[in-house]
Amino acid sequence: MDTHPLELHTRSVDVGTNPAKRLRIFNVVMGLLHLASASAMVALSNDFTLPVSTFALGGPPGTPLSQGVTNLVFDLPLGVATASFLFLSAFFHFLIASPWGFPRYVDELSQGRNRFRWVEYSLSSTLMIILISLVLGISDVAALIGLGIANVSMILFGWLMEMSNNGLMHGKEGQPARGHRAWWTPFWFGCIAGVGPWLAAATYLFVNVAVLDGPGPPGFVYGIIGSLFVFFNSFAVNQWLQFRQVGRWRDYLTGERTYIVLSLVAKSLLAWQVFANVLIG
Repeated sequence: MDTHPLELHTRSVDVGTNPAKRLRIFNVVMGLLHLASASAMVALSNDFTLPVSTFALGGPPGTPLSQGVTNLVFDLPLGVATASFLFLSAFFHFLIASPWGFPRYVDELSQGRNRFRWVEYSLSSTLMIILISLVLGISDVAALIGLGIANVSMILFGWLMEMSNNGLMHGKEGQPARGHRAWWTPFWFGCIAGVGPWLAAATYLFVNVAVLDGPGPPGFVYGIIGSLFVFFNSFAVNQWLQFRQVGRWRDYLTGERTYIVLSLVAKSLLAWQVFANVLIG
């Protein structure tokens, strides 16, 4: 059985002066790259939009009149919305490196956690999952709200995973405390919450293409969807490696640096693949 988090000691990660300085510079550089990428999207954007809608019943449920109509709520400019995803990431990198944020960031890391990360992910990744859903044709505002809340729940479980296991490692350079194991319940609950939006997207495609014999998207789109899934969930893999203490991930700061790299590589690839619809459109 998993070790309950209350049985763990307080984690203490040694964040030296030089590693802290490098992390600060790293965050500034990543923030600048995100900012440049987002600015390029704004410059390349056009008036391509995706609809956000509601469905109104035309009569009692189950009757022919209940087929109803779809009502447009608003058109979402995809280019600007995708750029906002990267602007959010840039903002939090700069916040962490700021005179106000950096001491708090180092204090968080010294306790084996980074709540800045989870706040940012709850905003940016939720925006991204909504944009991915819109690109796949899920436009109902109620469905988008539900998918967004499921994604926020996934991120909050990731937060809980880190907070509840902040006694897993202690000592110099975050070496593991012998005899302690991670409490994995929050991680697996997060996986359940996180699979919801992707299951909805897969079901949507399957019903429209296989069941209703619709035209479906071009073949290359399926490859894009697969890569989006991989990039989106690479952050969960990093947390799994971190709390399994695999190789270099025995040092908490290795996981932190990996999150920062993923913040640039995975997020940029996610954003530009979604943004490509603006150029194609």
